[in-house]
Amino acid sequence: MKKADPNPNANRNIMIITYVILGIFVAMIGYFGYFLQVESENVINNSYNARLDSFADRIVRGSILSSDGQVLAATEVAEDGTETRVYPFANTFAHVVGHSTKGKTGLESQANFYLLSSHANLVQQVINEISNRKNPGDNLVTTLDAALQQTAYEALGDRRGAVVALEPDTGKILAMVSKPDYDPNPASLDASWESLVSADNTQGQLLNRASQGLYPPGSVFKIVTALEAIEENPEHYLDYQFDCSGILYVDDYSIRCYHSTAHGSQNLAQAFANSCNGAFANLGLSLNLDKMHALAGRLLFNSSLPLPMEYSKSTYNMDGSADEWEILQTSIGQGTTQVTPMHIAMITSAIANGGTLMKPYLMDQVQNVAGEEVKKFLPEAYGSLMTAEEAEKLNDLMALVVTEGTGSALRDASYQAAGKTGSAEFETGKETHAWFTGYAPAEDPQIVVTVIVEEGGSGGSAAAPVARKLFDQYLLP
Repeated sequence: MKKADPNPNANRNIMIITYVILGIFVAMIGYFGYFLQVESENVINNSYNARLDSFADRIVRGSILSSDGQVLAATEVAEDGTETRVYPFANTFAHVVGHSTKGKTGLESQANFYLLSSHANLVQQVINEISNRKNPGDNLVTTLDAALQQTAYEALGDRRGAVVALEPDTGKILAMVSKPDYDPNPASLDASWESLVSADNTQGQLLNRASQGLYPPGSVFKIVTALEAIEENPEHYLDYQFDCSGILYVDDYSIRCYHSTAHGSQNLAQAFANSCNGAFANLGLSLNLDKMHALAGRLLFNSSLPLPMEYSKSTYNMDGSADEWEILQTSIGQGTTQVTPMHIAMITSAIANGGTLMKPYLMDQVQNVAGEEVKKFLPEAYGSLMTAEEAEKLNDLMALVVTEGTGSALRDASYQAAGKTGSAEFETGKETHAWFTGYAPAEDPQIVVTVIVEEGGSGGSAAAPVARKLFDQYLLP
């Protein structure tokens, strides 16, 4: 006769404990795999990680190259073994490539793990280890177009502002310029560092205005207002009519067009092309503000951006509780709305790409010292910011800006461009910031360019010509 288990609960408890321990073990193995595949590079790149120093003790930091192989950053090794990081283009790539002697910024930070890894020939690595010599680090090939970057840098001149150029169907960042700038070469950076970080310095040379500079968008925001009008009235949005006298009066408020220009009778397409403030402020009064707030969120205002660099979040505050003045101001890109040039470029890129935003990226591939590919970075879609039909309608409006409106600086080009100019007020008594964002060719977009010239005045006269030089450089033989 089988004896009854004197304590059946004990066996059950043992099994429960066994399964719990097994579950913890499986979870730890899973997290370990996740860490190796996803988080390890972030941890290694963390400036607080002491392992970085040990990497540099064994490996000579690799080079950073443009898409056509030009050296943007490299390590020179003297006969006595002294290493010096050099930047052959000096100020031209300062913000996007960054520096590595006073901390690490830009690609020097983003690609730190790869630059301090070595996939050199295994035999050579062993010989170097035995000989107590450092191994050569891997090189990073970027998406940056050296000629386009130089064109952007020279076109902006000595003015403050930023230029961003993207490939809309891949998200490749082709150029990124911010001014004022600095020379990242160690000797120059050491000499100027105290003034660059001084509390009395108001120039902000270390700030990458392309991704971190927050500005009122001015009339480039009319792209968003127009998109809301299209979404609310997709069949008849072009029927909107407004008679512009140069100043729109609403109760005790007034909205002026640039230089109080009277545009006369305007439909939506004409008002967009001529950047008529009165028409768009009046249009804003008829729109559903809660839907417009949702649209702004879909366009990544008040949100994290899919960007592989330091950036500032753009802000949009208007909702259904807004008063008349806030509606009038926000509808034309004034009020409390703030945006970065990179964010505007991303919205423009989505329009150029049929509504789909591709995640912007800078790293194309990692190569070992022999030029063999170690890792390839592929384009990745973020998602749809608008439908293809809506993007096509915005394309038509933006093409009209060039053919009939404020984008006249691009009118006689051998290609058809599409874009939007803007002039953004930011401080009483100062000249407006000048904006342009657009792409070319309009029928088959290959490049997106966004420009802001601080206190540049008219976007059509100050920012659009800068974009024209980039389009010419990239598209013309």
